[in-house]
Amino acid sequence: MKVTIVVALTILFVLGFSLALGLANPALLPKHPGYPAGKAVSPVTGQSLANDSGQPNATGEKALLEGAAAEDPHVIQNLADENNQRVLKRSGAGQLPQVQGPQIKIEPPVKEGTRMK
Repeated sequence: MKVTIVVALTILFVLGFSLALGLANPALLPKHPGYPAGKAVSPVTGQSLANDSGQPNATGEKALLEGAAAEDPHVIQNLADENNQRVLKRSGAGQLPQVQGPQIKIEPPVKEGTRMK
């Protein structure tokens, strides 16, 4: 029983690690304008400091618009009242709207009244 659990956990670990390595392909990452460190190198090791050397700096109007638009999907409110799905025409204050389905007409509670003199 213990050996079976150890073997199963080992297989899951190896598969998870292999999957992580397979998904860590930089070619699958989205393209972006880049960062301004194209030719910069480390004075100690001589390695390039940029992860994407050769990419232009993200400046100007395009960068501002893309940066502002990046927050739009989770900030915009799209409110819809489920109770208003059937409304065809709104008649105004104090009147019922026209809706799909039966047209309901509400009569006044009293047709005639007695006048006091």
